[in-house]
Parts: sequence; structure tokens; C-alpha cells
Amino acid sequence: MAEIAKEVNGGDAQDLQSLLSSPARDFLVRNDGEQVKIDSLIGKKIGLYFSAAWCGPCQRFTPQLVEVYNELASKVGFEIVFVSGDEDEESFSDYFSKMPWLAVPFADSVTRDRLDGFFKVRGIPNLVMVDDHGKLLNENGVGVIRSYGADAYPFTPEKMKEIKEEEDRARREQTLSSLLVTPSRDFVISPDGNKVPVSELEGRTIGLLFSVASYSKCREFTPKLVEVYTKLKERTEDFEIVLISLEDDEESFNQDFKTKPWLALPFNDKSSSKLARHFMLSTLPTLVILGPDGKTRHMNVAEAIDDYGILPYPFTPEKFEELKEIEKAKIEAQTLESILVSGDLNYVLGKDGAKVLVSDLVGKNILMYFSAHWCPPCRAFTPKLVEVYKQIKERDEAFELIFISSDRDQESFDEYYSQMPWLALPFGDPRKESLARTFKVGGIPMLAALGQTGKTVTKEARDLVVAHGADAYPFTEERLKEIEAKYDEMAKEWPTKVKHVLHEEHELELSRIQVYVCDKCDEEGAIWSYHCDECDFDLHVKCALKEETKGNGDEAVKEGGGDPEDGWVCDGNVCTKA
Repeated sequence: MAEIAKEVNGGDAQDLQSLLSSPARDFLVRNDGEQVKIDSLIGKKIGLYFSAAWCGPCQRFTPQLVEVYNELASKVGFEIVFVSGDEDEESFSDYFSKMPWLAVPFADSVTRDRLDGFFKVRGIPNLVMVDDHGKLLNENGVGVIRSYGADAYPFTPEKMKEIKEEEDRARREQTLSSLLVTPSRDFVISPDGNKVPVSELEGRTIGLLFSVASYSKCREFTPKLVEVYTKLKERTEDFEIVLISLEDDEESFNQDFKTKPWLALPFNDKSSSKLARHFMLSTLPTLVILGPDGKTRHMNVAEAIDDYGILPYPFTPEKFEELKEIEKAKIEAQTLESILVSGDLNYVLGKDGAKVLVSDLVGKNILMYFSAHWCPPCRAFTPKLVEVYKQIKERDEAFELIFISSDRDQESFDEYYSQMPWLALPFGDPRKESLARTFKVGGIPMLAALGQTGKTVTKEARDLVVAHGADAYPFTEERLKEIEAKYDEMAKEWPTKVKHVLHEEHELELSRIQVYVCDKCDEEGAIWSYHCDECDFDLHVKCALKEETKGNGDEAVKEGGGDPEDGWVCDGNVCTKA
């Protein structure tokens, strides 16, 4: 957007009238049809709101923007102009009816398209802040409103700098009161609705729990935290939790909070978003630990509690060093049975539905395949893995693969598993959660390799299968070094640089790229690519050195290289937890 600022703020910058008017129109409209002269915006700060009824993120952001607008419009010179991306006037009118501000008339598509192009709008919602001369003030209005609301007015670079400096100061001078007390509130609330003064929490170890009750990962974590909290209370530890709910529905907040044993900020308290910024929140759930002095002791112990329960308390650096040693010993002692046997659950399923004892798999090389039918990257990868599995089995019977499903129901599991020739954990098996923690599964498909002793060889076996196929087996460092040596030898036959008709702008350089997609044949490749770093352009060696290549490209080439579930996002080759 830097070029936009230069264009808008340069010597040829257009004034607001030029930006918003047309030869036949010098006014904007309200949702009741009233015409408002563009000249009336003189002296105001203006937000140009690029949005559309069909856009889900826009529908979620608009109410927040309405709240900020209503707070500012009556106090300061602030106006918003809706620039619609809707496809028909009925959709525009219905969406605009929820907005208290102005709009470019839907009929003036020329102006709307011109504003889209002028501000290089590539996605919506998009909120561009300008002054009454059309000078760009802030190109990230959506992010600013989400983070700071009306406090960011007048949205100038100077104001944003002031806010950032204040945030830095607040972190340096942090106390429990500075975090939880506001000019209008000096208390938190209990599940029964009582007000608990923040002063009563001074001197304790405090956990600030950022959570959304409706989010699956929070629902999964909360029972574990309740268990830890209850045990600490039974031990009379001086520990308390304060819920910072990011829930946007009050009924959901109330229904959830009344069943919890800890305290909370009131629903929709403005401090919630401020605290999320203060602690640079990046994931949910997050449990920030404050020491008795109110200073931050740990930015997020949720994963530690998930893995170790009460053991991390009191969440000091020394305690986490102890946990590292425990984890190290656990890894050293890992066997196939230690991770796959839990009480009476000492088996996996064979293709005929028969139980295969884990003890019968001891001494084999094992792949653990975390996958799901609803995941498009998984469905794309599974056929490749089936082919690799069969090739490895032909060479080594002391090899097996176990499917660990994230499918939503038995029917989906059965349908997906019918395409697979290997073993599986039964659908809904409780061992899945512990295995996901052991291998730190954050996205699927994920493939972990275990050696004959049951120890983890690599958690990156999927990339190795994509890059090398069955040749990667048994996925050890020694085998990878052999493969690297083979590819290094292979590359000696190829030119280091080529020119190609598909990318005449720059020379393509022979480069090591782990996994890529060839820009000629659209197929995945690995290890060696003829690559342009500036343009992120790649060609398979075999594609680059065919007759289209300009220069010394006549050499012979060896073959080498080659709807989501709730709470997940699928992007490219992987589905990750949202």
C-alpha cells in the first residue's frame, strides 16, 4: 500500500470531491435515500469502507464498525462512506440498511470501480482512512478498528505511534491493577454474579485465560484446566484464574461461565481486546501466568497443562527446565507399546476388522498417518502414500502403517479407510488424543516415522514421501544423506543456469527446493528446481531442459524430483487448526 500513499498524497493527489463524485453527482446517500453533499465532509476524517453483503468477514466486522461510528460520529468529525462490492441493488440495499453512514450510490458503478482501483483493493472488508483533502491517513483501518476501536481516532500515523508507545510503557510498568482495573471497574465477577475486588487478588499467582467457549480447542482444554485448578485449590495454593472471554454472544458466555469455578471479566468488557493486544494473543486457548508481583511469568502454559496436568505449577522457569528433562527422558524411553498401549486398548485394526496386537508390531518400522476424509490435502496425499506403502512392503515385511483418523463420524472413517491397505486405530479411540500430543500434530496430513525400537525417527515423513517416494524408507538421517549424495551427483550433469521461453525475464538457476509446483506442468517437484527467486518461478529439471530451453539445454535428463471440518482451515497442501 506504500505506492497508494504516494499516489494519493503526491503532487497530483485528488481532493475528496474528485474521489467521491461523478460528472452527474456531487452527493452521497443515506440508507433512507437522503442525499448528502460531498462538501459537507469538509473538516472530517473519512473511512472509505469497501464491503459487500456476500462477504462473511464483512458481515462480522460491520457491527463492530457501527459501534465505533456511533461512538465517534456525535463527538468528533468522523464519517464513513460505504463502497459496495455487491452484485445487485437488492443485496446492496439490504446490507446498507444496517449501516448508519453514507454510501456511494449503487448505480454509480464507475465511481465504485474507480475507487477499488485507486486504492488497489484486493480483499474485503477493507477500510481506508483519509482526510477531507483525500490524503491517506491509514491503510489498515480494519485492523486498527478491530484492535483499538474508537481509541485510535483520528487514525493518523502520529496517533498510531502514540498508541504503540503507550502499549510499550504499559508492558514495562505492568501490574495486576494496570491489567484488570479500568476507570469504571475495579472488580472481576464470580460465576454467581458477585463482584470480587481486584485488590483481593494482589500477591497471588494469576492465570489469565483467553478463551471462546464455542471453539473446539477451548472446549477440549477446559476440563483439563478445571481438574488442575481444583487440585491446586485442594492443596490451598495461592492461585486464581480470571477468564478473559472473547465470546461475542452473551448467552453463550453466561451458559459457559456459570459452570466454571474461576473468576472472569464481565462479558464484552473493553479490557478484553486491550489485554489480547497487550499479550500479543496469537492462539486459543491461551493461559498467561502472572507472578505475585503482577509481572508476566509465562505467556502461555495451555500446552504444558495439556501435556503434564498439574506438574508445571507454579509455572516458573525452573519448573519448565524440570519438565524439559522429564520430556527428554520420556523420548529416550519411548517404545511402540508405551505410546500405543493404554490399559485394555492394546491393539489396532486390520483390514478385515480383526484386532492386531501392538506386541505383534514391535520390532517393525512404523508410520503413523494422521489424516481425515474431509481434508482435501489428505485425500490428495493418500493415493501417493498407498503407492509408496505397497512399494516398501514388497521390499520389507518388517514395515507397517497405522491410520489415525480425525474424521467426524464412523461412516466417513469407514469410507476413507476402505481406500487404504494398512492398519488403523479404531474410530473414536481415546488414544488418538495422546498420540496427537506426542507427535505435536498441528495440521494434517501428518506422517510420523518410528524405528524398530519404537523411537521417533522423524515427524516430517510426509515431506520425505512427497520428495523421494519409497526411496526415503526407512526415513533415517543416514538414508537421507545417501539420497542427498545421489542428487548431488545427479546435478553435476546439469547446467547451473538456463533461459527458458516460459520465463524470459530472468535466468533460471539450478536450486535446492524441498517441495514446489512446476510452473510448466503444474505437477509437484522436489529437491532440484530451475528457480527464479525474484518471481518465485520453478521448473522441473526435465521441463526446463527440454527443447524450449534457450542456451545449453540439450543435455539428457534423468528422472528426479517429481470441505473442512469446524475448527480447521485447509490451505494448499495442509489443513491446520484454525
